[in-house]
Amino acid sequence: MLISLSLSAQVTDRELFDAYQHEDMSVWKEYVDSNDKRLTTNDLLYEYGYCGYIVAEAKKEGQEALLPQAKRYVARFRQHVEAQKGTLPVGHYEMYMSAVYVYELRLKESIHPFKSMSLAKEATKLAPKDPVVLSYYGTCLFYAPKPFGSKSEALEWFEAAQARFGGDEWKYSWLREANEMYIKQCREKLKK
Repeated sequence: MLISLSLSAQVTDRELFDAYQHEDMSVWKEYVDSNDKRLTTNDLLYEYGYCGYIVAEAKKEGQEALLPQAKRYVARFRQHVEAQKGTLPVGHYEMYMSAVYVYELRLKESIHPFKSMSLAKEATKLAPKDPVVLSYYGTCLFYAPKPFGSKSEALEWFEAAQARFGGDEWKYSWLREANEMYIKQCREKLKK
């Protein structure tokens, strides 16, 4: 067990990116499970992504047995975000708390859709050039029902993020790739 944890602590962004591309979230689970002590900004990005994955899986028909696990991951993510409040990049606390409220809503743990959207919008005001924040807000608009959401408005936010995801630091970023996927989906939906 100790060998597994020490190996997972050495997983690179490239390996996590490859796992994302191959839809092998077991690699992410192992990484997230091993990061309880580190909790860097990068670790929170993966924890945020894994929570989105496990919540979506738990909501699938026949996968209800995953609900307790999803609830534990979301509760732990909330604790980690709150513990890092003063050290996160500008706008990330609001973005992550917005995500927590979305996950809790999907799991029927709380009902805060307006607060979630408000926090997401606040994050864009605090960090108007941060591609992570811009892409997150696009995601909120993409999934929100009308009149709160809009695929055309989401596309604008995704494109704004795309313009800022160009640096080498984003080469192996699952967020950059997810952003590109959402751009394609928005364009396809808007053609119809």
